[in-house]
Formats: sequence, structure tokens, C-alpha cells
Amino acid sequence: MPRLTLAQATRIVEAALAHGRQTRCAPLAVAVLDEGGHLKAFAREDGAGILRPRSAIAKAWGALGMGLGSRALARRAADNPAFFGALYAAAEGRLVPAAGGVLITDTAGEVVGAVGISGDTSDRDEACALAGIAGAGPHGEPGS
Repeated sequence: MPRLTLAQATRIVEAALAHGRQTRCAPLAVAVLDEGGHLKAFAREDGAGILRPRSAIAKAWGALGMGLGSRALARRAADNPAFFGALYAAAEGRLVPAAGGVLITDTAGEVVGAVGISGDTSDRDEACALAGIAGAGPHGEPGS
């Protein structure tokens, strides 16, 4: 399985931020994790809130850890809050079940990482994540 390269992760961050500027999003934090959940690339725009970096990482980490985009995690959390309370505790707070955490897959559909964005509405965060992934070549799975 091809791994997510630093060059790809950096392009994802850059393309996501460019999309955010084009669509007039609030200042964003963008985190790209590799398939093992390790931070590969990150940027926090000037003016992004102090919790935005942790939220971006947690969106990506939760998606990666559960194997589906954070939009789907949000729906599951609404349907089963007790389970997600336990999951949040097990994840030591590194889980944000809100849109903006998107799995990155290779051409064969294998997960190679995840991107998480926080700063604007969850829907706009997710749109920036998908634009970032598309700008770098891999495929994105938001968990629709």
C-alpha cells in the first residue's frame, strides 16, 4: 500500500487553506495524519482559535481510529451517546464527532491517513478538507 508522503500531506494543507481563503472561511487549523495516527503536516492560520489545532487533530484522529469520516461519527454519536461517551474517554479526548475529519484513501481504496480541519462551520471545514485532498491527488472519504 502506498504511504502518504510528506509532500502530499503538505499539498493537502496548502490546498485546504487556499480553498478556505477562496470561500472566505474563518481562520482554519488543518492537520494531516498518516495511517498510524501520527501528525504528518499541520498549519494554523493567524487568528484561528486556541482550541482549533486540537479540534482539527481530534477530527482526523477519530475518523482514522473508527475507520469512517467524522460526519458519520457525528450521526452515530447522536444515535448512541453512551457509547460515544465511553469512546471519547478511551480516546483520551482525541475524538470530535463533527464533520471536518476526512479519511484519505489511495487509488485502491486503502486508508493512508486522515485530514481534520477546524475553524469554520463543520460543513465548511469538511469542504476544505475534501478540496485539500483533491488538490494533492489521493481520494477523500467524508463518511457521508
